[in-house]
Amino acid sequence: MTGCTPHDSSPVMSPALPAPPGRVRREWAALATPTVSPARFAAHMTDGLPAPVRRWLAHAVVPGAPLLETVELVMHGELRMGTWRRFRARQILAPPRGLLWAAESRLAWLPVSGYDRYSGGTGEMRWRLLGVVPVMSGSGPDITRSAAGRVACEFPLVSPVALGPAVRWEAADDRQAVAHVRIGQEEFAVTTRVSPSGRLESVAMLRWGNPGRDEYGEHPFGAVFEGETRFGGFTLPRTVRAGWWFGTDRWREGEFIRFTIEEAAHR
Repeated sequence: MTGCTPHDSSPVMSPALPAPPGRVRREWAALATPTVSPARFAAHMTDGLPAPVRRWLAHAVVPGAPLLETVELVMHGELRMGTWRRFRARQILAPPRGLLWAAESRLAWLPVSGYDRYSGGTGEMRWRLLGVVPVMSGSGPDITRSAAGRVACEFPLVSPVALGPAVRWEAADDRQAVAHVRIGQEEFAVTTRVSPSGRLESVAMLRWGNPGRDEYGEHPFGAVFEGETRFGGFTLPRTVRAGWWFGTDRWREGEFIRFTIEEAAHR
């Protein structure tokens, strides 16, 4: 495993953080399985990829770094739950296999905690007030399809996945490339935007969901990345803003999460 707080080589995660509930700890452990016999990054591995992707990977991955395809993240930020509310979270992200995001916040001054997940080919969300009162929960085909889309959208946070078999790249222009990401039985087209210096700027896609409590369907979704931090041999965005109706005049209405990555441990 390689990972750390910024500019520190020790892979130690903060102790007092949201932990996955007991009912999904097995899924967390399965997703956290270390990468087996990872290759080490070399510049020639990006030959044939679109220019923005080559810039991004050369910028984001240190030569010789092991291409680890799982990351555990610690973050804090704000969630829009009526109003913007602070949260802390821990996430395991292993595209294309899945993710599990466990978070804690407050609602009307009372603690609310829970998780979102995509694992084993299914998606689920489960949130409770005071640990016992259901606040929001869901499962089934619509939730699964939406959760798979989230895994696809977040794959750039695990940059070595860009070189793997789950991602097929298509050139767009000198700033953008489209990643066709296979999650389960579905393929998602994720437009990835990269600055001239190689910094990851944004991702955009059509994601299945029901923003505004409308009927489920495909809606513009995306994320903006700001700042950067080096964790071990990998450079990640420092802050992320994400939500629905990305790239439209409804983006301010659709944005629902803003967070800062505090720690990252690659496995």
